[in-house]
Formats: sequence, structure tokens, C-alpha cells
Amino acid sequence: MINPQRQSGFTLIEIMLVLVIMGLVAAYVVVNAFGSNPSDKLKTEAQRFHAIATMASDFAVLNQLEFGLVVDDKRNSYHFVTLDDDENWVPIESNKTFVERVLDAEYQIKLQLDGFAWETEDSMFNDNTLFDETLSVSSDSVQIGKDEDIPPPPPQVMFLSSGDITAFTLTFEFQDKQLGDESFNINSPGYLPLTHDLFVHAEERE
Repeated sequence: MINPQRQSGFTLIEIMLVLVIMGLVAAYVVVNAFGSNPSDKLKTEAQRFHAIATMASDFAVLNQLEFGLVVDDKRNSYHFVTLDDDENWVPIESNKTFVERVLDAEYQIKLQLDGFAWETEDSMFNDNTLFDETLSVSSDSVQIGKDEDIPPPPPQVMFLSSGDITAFTLTFEFQDKQLGDESFNINSPGYLPLTHDLFVHAEERE
């Protein structure tokens, strides 16, 4: 007796398995083709900041809150804060969008206010003042208060409930001798929209 020929074609499970494999392969290709490009990753970081800073300004206006941006060039990070009822600048922990963002070590962020570069050590307190950064007399034997009691420094950039924004330029940089240098700038003219050079070729930005 001759067995009937097996019907040709694929089962639903086989088709689904092929689709899953194709999806994994496609994701692998995309990650390796684009995700590993430092310039593309840097541009993504700049685009992310542009979007979140715009959201921060809109959120401040709609909710009549005062927002601030803290840029820490030593930690290579930035985060947003808000003014609480006691007029203290506190991190925005209720919204993960505004929490601290730490960039990869290969990138750098630089903040400029009114055309002048800002560095983290630029503050009211320095080695030449009577008081040190712990708000205690400059002496090893005398201390006033503990480090955890010291409020964090105020933000360098303000996003006010009126819609006003501190004029600033935040530069995202990448430097590599082999791949070359790349940078993207996010600018505030004092209000929305924030301007940028994200879609300008490197040669035109120079």
C-alpha cells in the first residue's frame, strides 16, 4: 500500500519560528550597523536632551512650577530639579523622564551661559573663600553641620512657569583621532522652541 504523499507547505508554528528568527537577525543587523556608530549615538543623546528639555518647559508652564537644569561636567551628566514649597531645589523623582542621565565616558557635555563656559567648580564657594563647600569654617578641627544637611547647588538653567528659559548652549561632543570629532549643539534663545544643529552636516557646522 502506498502512503499518501505529505501535503507540501509550512505549519503555523514553522512560519512563526521563521518570523522570530528573521526579527532577531534584523535586530542584530540594525544594532551593529547603527548602534555602534559613535556619531549616531551622540546625535541620539542630543535629540533626547532636546526633547526632554522641551517637555520640561511645557510641564513647568502647564503646572505652574519652576524647573531647573543641573549639568555636572565632572560626572558627565545632567538632571532636572524643581522648586518645592520650602523654596528648595529638589530632584524630580516622581517622573523618570527628568532623572539624572549619565553619558558614556567617550562623550562629553559642555554648558555655556551667556557665551561663557560653565564648569562644575564655578560656584560661590572656592578655595580662596572663608567658607569651604561644606559650609563650615575652613579648618580641619571645626565643622558646622554634616554633608548630607547641605542643600545641592541651584540649577544653572531655569525653566520658569512664565515660559522664560535661561539662554544657554549645551554641546554634546565626541573626539576620536581615527573616527574624527563630532559635536551637536542645543541652544536656548530664552524661550521655546529650542534650536539645534542636529540635521546639519559636520562640514557646515565648522
